[in-house]
Amino acid sequence: MEYWNSACECMPREELTRLQEERLKETVKRVYHNVPHYRKKMQAIGLEPGDIQSLEDLKKLPFTTKQDLRDTYPYGMFAVPLSEIVRIHASSGTTGKPTVVGYTRRDIDTWAEVTARTLACAGGNKNSVVQIAYGYGLFTGGLGVHYGAERIGASVIPISGGNTKRQIQIMKDFGSTILACTPSYALYMAEEMEAMGISKDELKMKAGIFGAEPWSEQMREEIEKRMGILAIDIYGLSEVIGPGVASECKFKCGLHVFEDHFIPEIIDPNTGESLPPGSVGELVFTTITKEGLPLIRYRTRDISALDYNVCECGRTCVRMKKVMGRTDDMLIIRGVNVFPSQIESVLLEIGDALPHYQLIVRRENNLDTLEVLVEVNQELFSDEIRKLESVERKIKNSIESVLGLSAKITLVEPKTIERSEGKAKRVVDLRKI
Repeated sequence: MEYWNSACECMPREELTRLQEERLKETVKRVYHNVPHYRKKMQAIGLEPGDIQSLEDLKKLPFTTKQDLRDTYPYGMFAVPLSEIVRIHASSGTTGKPTVVGYTRRDIDTWAEVTARTLACAGGNKNSVVQIAYGYGLFTGGLGVHYGAERIGASVIPISGGNTKRQIQIMKDFGSTILACTPSYALYMAEEMEAMGISKDELKMKAGIFGAEPWSEQMREEIEKRMGILAIDIYGLSEVIGPGVASECKFKCGLHVFEDHFIPEIIDPNTGESLPPGSVGELVFTTITKEGLPLIRYRTRDISALDYNVCECGRTCVRMKKVMGRTDDMLIIRGVNVFPSQIESVLLEIGDALPHYQLIVRRENNLDTLEVLVEVNQELFSDEIRKLESVERKIKNSIESVLGLSAKITLVEPKTIERSEGKAKRVVDLRKI
């Protein structure tokens, strides 16, 4: 299958612009009248819905940030009553409070539509057997891909993450053709297959849709070689919809943004000024079909660039470059958003640790690992081993509880972690991405 919805994916640019403008005007009206937070922001700069008539006017609108979602936690940014919300998902936030996302029935339908397009980009169709090894639950990955796979008529294996040997056995026995998971997990599976003596030739796998963490071209080549599949990058954010915002096609030259639902911009992260096509800057999204949680100019903090040239595949929607980095200190580890400030909050609450710490991220056996170096006071360090082990365990359990992610805790003596006159170096990322 080349396309899922060729009318939308290959829409002429003029027609697409008209559709975007019409949907943008409706969205601005909806948030102004239904979301007090947006109304207050727009009134503060003297802006009314009628002032937005074209895509050019988009830059008049205020930005939305994660902080807005935290300030209105949990439901303050919803544009419909809770009685119309049929699903609630959430992603981790910097303070331990999650970012809450609500979907109406129509939003779920939209989500299925855009993830169906994503699967079609990987060659998915009604004959595909899609093995979903993304986590299910509050994380949007598993269920987002699930609905898209059902929409294209594929057979869905909702196995979720973990239990790698079972994953591989099922992949072989059930004849899975498309794998959906993080790229690092796909590579780990490839290694486990080799250890189990299962050859890629024994599988029916054709493609994988991989996202939720940064990955390199070298990693793609390794996955493709060892699993014998087409490996494509997908992009999404819980706040914008989840997986399904953008996807590569078989030509792997940028991720197609499904622009009839999401308007992307690139801005200068320091000034907020809109940058011309081709410029590298911060990626910003405006949702134009969402009912539950419509977002205006949402700052993703991801660094990318936009290419409006028509792709070889025939899709006319803009392509975003693979994310090149971030403008904030957020880390993505095994699909989980991790902020140093979350770790700091845990350490301050525990009390036995000093406010000096460092996060070390490595990629071992193709899986991300997190080590937290924590300084403790001299008396504690000189104390018996049992006391140190107790503090270490307490920190480990608290971090796992807040992040939903395991970490190795290493307690160190005072003044071990290098001090800086400027911004403290909280993160050492040793992954070769």
